Amino acid sequence: MSNMKIKVISRNPEDYLRATKRDIHKLPRNYDPSLHPLEGPREYVRAMNAVKLERVFAKPFIGNLDGHSDGVSSLAKHPNRLAVLASGAFDGEIRLWDLASRKCTRHFTAHEGWVRSLCFTPDGQHFTSVGDDKTIKTWKSVTRDEEDYEPTNTLLSMSVVSGITHHREKPIFATCGEQCQLWENTRSEPVKVFKWGVDSLHHVAFNQVETNLLASCASDRSIILYDFRESGPLRKVVMELRSNALSWNPMEAFIFTVANEDYNLYSFDVRKLKQPINVHMDHTSAVIDVDYSPTGKEFVAGSYDKTVRIFEGLKGHSRDVYHTKRMQRLTCVKWSLDNKYILTGSDEMNIRMWKARASEKLGILKPRERTALNYSEALKEKFSNHPQIKRIARHRHVPKHVMNAQKEIKTIREKNKRKEANRRAHSKPGAVPFVAERKRHVVKEDE
Repeated sequence: MSNMKIKVISRNPEDYLRATKRDIHKLPRNYDPSLHPLEGPREYVRAMNAVKLERVFAKPFIGNLDGHSDGVSSLAKHPNRLAVLASGAFDGEIRLWDLASRKCTRHFTAHEGWVRSLCFTPDGQHFTSVGDDKTIKTWKSVTRDEEDYEPTNTLLSMSVVSGITHHREKPIFATCGEQCQLWENTRSEPVKVFKWGVDSLHHVAFNQVETNLLASCASDRSIILYDFRESGPLRKVVMELRSNALSWNPMEAFIFTVANEDYNLYSFDVRKLKQPINVHMDHTSAVIDVDYSPTGKEFVAGSYDKTVRIFEGLKGHSRDVYHTKRMQRLTCVKWSLDNKYILTGSDEMNIRMWKARASEKLGILKPRERTALNYSEALKEKFSNHPQIKRIARHRHVPKHVMNAQKEIKTIREKNKRKEANRRAHSKPGAVPFVAERKRHVVKEDE
């Protein structure tokens, strides 16, 4: 009896029972490829329809947050609550928003002049702002009476503070201005001051994985790395043009991306700063801000060319571009912590909400609907390199000024390549060395 084999017929009710009476009957299917000789052409037609429908339903704009009386200068995401957003303006006003209802929950004048930067504390109970009045003010993010509208702490700086970033866990934050300063919440003087002979710093950011690292962008076109356990800066890399903003990859500790004045973004690995690991092109004017998605696979960039572009970390060109007729030059961008939305601030006083994936359906999906969408995504991935499907998926309408600028930049780039090739062809071997695109934009690296 021990060697007896018993075969049992097993039937899963989900394979043949309907969920409701109105649902369609489920039929068994044999997946043997010999029984489906036309499966390839049929799937190609389905992939073509799927990619066309994706462009038809690509409506990324959700709504705007209106209320500022001057251009939006900075945005800050709440670390724990998806619906809370803080924004600062060029007139010194700060507003707190409830994104679910798209209403302003609180607004007050925080600084005299420009609100340079904002950041929340790790617990989300407070947020800190810096402005042109040389003050660093800490505010409660949740208020219950009028007395809470005053700052809970005010620190005075010797110079204008142009950026602030908070440590992920510790009660430590860093500011930048004439130099990079490290502060503790309980002390009125900076704990450490980092100097490297530059005129000023205009952006600073803590690493969210290797939390001891931070980086800043300087006015002398350099990007400086710090470790706050050390007494001085670690390394510096000098670019051809100035970098405006910097964002660390939240999943890969050593990767960061900078937004540059030369219309490009550059992704660097801190272990090898001699050249960027990738150059991200497509903008037609200076790139002002950049922010990574929580997955670390994509990032969003805002530019003075009045467009928002979404890039994949491993690719050199954007996968999508967002624009509206009324949106002017971008000043700040943020990617929400649920990986579904993008928030942008621009100098015409509006904050806009966008979908991270333009054709994604918002709300609850039924199981069959989710299965159909996953099937369509798989088909688009399978046939993504087919010329027709690739053309439809890549096609975007952009404003005329962007299209004309793209043509001009392309002409200039082709002219420079042709000129360099001619010089190399009519010179002695080795007299005009070939320089790769990724090495062109880095001037030098210092340690």
